[in-house]
Amino acid sequence: MLTQCGTPVGEAAAQPASGAAPSSKQKVSRSYTDSLNGQLLGDDPASFITYAIEVLNAGGRGAGLSNQVKVSLVRTLPPPREFAARVTGQGVVLTWANDPGTSGVPAITPAAVHYLYRIYRRQQGSQDEILAGQIAAESEPILTLTDSSIEWERTYEYRAETVTVIARENKPELQVDGDDTPEIKVFADDVFPPAVPAGLQAVASGPGQKTFVDLVWAPVTDVDLDGYNVYRHEEGAVPAKVNAAPLKTPAYRDTSVVSGKSYLYSVSAIDVRGNESGRSEEAGESVQ
Repeated sequence: MLTQCGTPVGEAAAQPASGAAPSSKQKVSRSYTDSLNGQLLGDDPASFITYAIEVLNAGGRGAGLSNQVKVSLVRTLPPPREFAARVTGQGVVLTWANDPGTSGVPAITPAAVHYLYRIYRRQQGSQDEILAGQIAAESEPILTLTDSSIEWERTYEYRAETVTVIARENKPELQVDGDDTPEIKVFADDVFPPAVPAGLQAVASGPGQKTFVDLVWAPVTDVDLDGYNVYRHEEGAVPAKVNAAPLKTPAYRDTSVVSGKSYLYSVSAIDVRGNESGRSEEAGESVQ
């Protein structure tokens, strides 16, 4: 613990160099950056440096030290290399090189120290930033994180940083942020169709009933699903869509069929932006 101030590491002016002096009711904030000698940094999780502030009057006399803060001297990793993003149907996929052993920090570190990669996202034009996700620095050469919480047709800016995490006995763990990567910009353009429907079954009406063919299939679970299209054709003909608007449920009754004919059916899924999947495997049925 500091009991008196020895050689100060730096000085900061009590007031800004320009502008009117603040009133007694205004809160004034000051900052100072201490560029540490690289030799002070290491891999010892118990190594800290302590700071305090002393306010001096015009005569250079002070009233004593402020409260003290301790800063870990465990070195941090530089920003991840090769930080990149691409848009997929599942969201924005972010990748980067995972090489803590070649970034100025030994690959073997004390058990109390480990590293995380954190990815932050903000929408273009907004100052609000959220944590898109984090991954532990492991042995894989390339790490990947998929941000599925995006909204389509928006532009996002991402940055990444490496966080040094220090476990302390009987105390909360200490986290020290490293430097950030430059932001990368991504436009989340949804050009990805839903999954292809599966499990299509066709059942025709029985004798004595009005002719129809009932179709059912397994629901598609894409979150932006708008509905389904049903296609029908006779053997050797081109499939044609039989529904006027997307079907909201995975079932359809085709009443525009003729007795004595056989039909082949397939189903596609369509999302809210009009992206249509491929067609399912065909199911055939003959109408009595």
